[in-house]
Order: sequence, then structure tokens, then C-alpha cells
Amino acid sequence: MKKALWVSSSVGALVVVSSVIGAGIWVNSSGFGLNHPPAQTAEMPAPLFSSAIDPAATEVPDFDALAEQLNAKATDSRLGTFVGIARDVESGEVVWQHNPEVAVRPASATKILTAAMALYQLGANDTITTDVVAGDEAGTVVIKAAGDVTISQEQLDDLGQQLAGQNISKVLIDTSIWPDAAFAETWDPVDIDAGYITSVEPAMIEGGRLGGAEGDLPRSHTPALDVAQAVADRVGATEVGTGTTSNQEVLASITSDTLVERLARMMKDSDNVMAEGLAKEVAAKQGKATDSASTAQMTLEILQQHGFDLTGVSIVDNSGLSFDNLITPQLLDDILTRAATEAELKPLLISLPIAHGTGTLEDRYEGLSGAGWVRAKTGTLTDTSALAGVVTSQSGRVFTFAFVSNESAILPAREALDEMASVLRDY
Repeated sequence: MKKALWVSSSVGALVVVSSVIGAGIWVNSSGFGLNHPPAQTAEMPAPLFSSAIDPAATEVPDFDALAEQLNAKATDSRLGTFVGIARDVESGEVVWQHNPEVAVRPASATKILTAAMALYQLGANDTITTDVVAGDEAGTVVIKAAGDVTISQEQLDDLGQQLAGQNISKVLIDTSIWPDAAFAETWDPVDIDAGYITSVEPAMIEGGRLGGAEGDLPRSHTPALDVAQAVADRVGATEVGTGTTSNQEVLASITSDTLVERLARMMKDSDNVMAEGLAKEVAAKQGKATDSASTAQMTLEILQQHGFDLTGVSIVDNSGLSFDNLITPQLLDDILTRAATEAELKPLLISLPIAHGTGTLEDRYEGLSGAGWVRAKTGTLTDTSALAGVVTSQSGRVFTFAFVSNESAILPAREALDEMASVLRDY
């Protein structure tokens, strides 16, 4: 499933176009409606831009009525301890806020920070090439793990075909590119079998999932060795293990999707392994420590270098799985606003799930006006629910927002957050 969203400022006119292929949704600021269900296929046209705001309008509208509605929603008991912010992208004006400078537990909304950091450091077209090289011993090959945590069965088949006929008896995998701890101290090992995380190693089959390519399937406890075993099975080798080689002769190779494609997948399923893998990829390229706590600090340093206010912010991983992360709604919204106005971060918005259409928002927004118009990153942990994204209003304004609820029951809080985002849509 592919999707695209453009939000940019150009000569005073904000531009928004959103498309989903295969999900039955076509939304743009000219007034195309929501068609869901039934599913249909819509081809993305040549670059299409339509003004979301009257170019002749020179005055910022009065947002007082909108703020009153959001204030009323913010007092909803379903939200527990609640903080948030909403901003008009065209003017840059904060239209509503409630303790936006207070750092709270963000859950997977943390991935917004990770995505921005990766785009700044790697660029949208970044890919990862995994080579298989000749070993030091006859009959041995070594997989040079390079950071691809999404190796597919089809790619493994490709490696097997490239290596066919080379009389291979042993397959080793070299994971030395990420030498530091692969499993964070703040994660619960129970979550491996629950399907949320595993040891994040520099070569993994579909994030270490067992029995499928997506979703919260149980994860392997030996993900890198699984890659070696999968290659061995395809070439008839009888031994697998870890190891290195001084040989540089490349016998086979595969290349990952681009960063844009990987971000879309990471956000769609809120994939913790992919988020941690992105941070480790950046750290390894910079010669920095690759454990999760160190890469989290690296993420903050990079964001600070790009001018973001990190007051009160503290994270210990890049996925949001840790309960020790603290992020302000202000920072989340600052990043989203930057993504809505600067080309470098634009793919971040493209990656966000669509309300009642895709990913973690597919089953939400039933009967709400935000369906098909809200694009947002979700966040869920015990007593924690977050929603941060972008929405085009009925009047043509584009708003970014970041809402975070702590000390609240998950399902009721989600409903309240979706209703708040729909208030922005109704403006």
C-alpha cells in the first residue's frame, strides 16, 4: 500500500494533497471526499497542488472559537493527565495549548523524533546493502550485516540464487558493525515473545518476526543467526555461526528499500525494531556507540543541532518502548510543523498513518469527521496514549497537533484523542 502527502509553504499559499492507493481514500484540499468502503485504486497523478488557503487572504483568522472547543475537550476525564498543542501551519500561530512544555511519557510518538533525525542524517534515498563475501576457509561465506532489519524471504531467495553452485558448507554472519548491547535495559524480555521487540541486530528477517512479515508476531531470540541459517538452508550448508573474514570478495548482495519506504513501514505498524535499527544505522555511520541509550542521546543531539528546543526532554530509546522516555508536546509539534514547511522532513508526513484508512489508525475514527483527513503517529503503553500529526480543516487551514494522555485507560483515551483531532478537522 502506497500513500503520499505534500504539505508545503509556497508564495504564501499552503498546499496539501493526500492519496491512498488501495485503501479507498482520496483526500485533497479542493474538496474530494472520503470513499471508504468499498476499496478502490487511485493512481497518483502528476505533481498536483491545490491551494488550501485563499491566496488573497492576508489576515490570520480568529481561532478563539476553536480554542474554546479544544479547551472543553481537554477537560475530558478519559484523558487523565493531559498535555497538548495545536498550530496553524500557514501562519505558524499556536491556536491552542495546554501545558505544551511539560514532558510526559510519549510511547511510540517518540518515533517522530527518530524519523526526523534519520532524515537529517541519512537522506530520503538512503539504502542498506548487505554483502555476502568469501570466508577465510574454503567452503565458507560470511554475511556482512550492515543494518538491514527488514530482510525479506524473497531477498533471501535472491541470495541463494546468487550463491548457487559455489559448494558452500558453512555460513557465518558478521554483526560487528553494531558492537554494543542489542537489547536495552529498560525493555521487558517478555515483549520478545509478545511481538513488540527483540535484540536489535544488524541483519534480521522482517524485524525478527516468526511466521510472517508484519504485525505483532512473536520475535526470534537469535535474529542475526536466523539470517545465516536461512541462507545456509538455501545453499545446502550444514554449519552456521558468527564470525568475520579478511576477504573482501563479494559473492552476492541485496539492497534494502529507501529510507522513505522504510519510514512508511515503520510508522504504519509502529515497528519498534525498525526505529531502533534506524538509530543504530546512523550511529554506526558516525562511529558512535550503538546501544539504545547512546543512540537516543545522539538523536537529541542531532535535533538540537537543527534548532529544536529540547527543554525537559529525555529519552533512553528511539522506539518509545521504554517507560523512562519524557517528551514535550511542544517538541513533537515543532518537528511536525518543520516537516510541513521544509522539504527535508517532508517524508515524515508522508509516512504517517491515515485515520480510518491505514496502519495503526485503520480501525479508528469510525463515524468521526477526521476520518480520511487526519494523518498521525499513535503511541500506546500502559496508561499512556498519544496522537501527533497533521489535519486539513474544512476551511482549508492545515493544523499540526500533538496530544498526549498519561495515567489513563487506553481505549477511552484513544477515543477522546480522535475526537480532539476531529475538532481541528471541523474548523
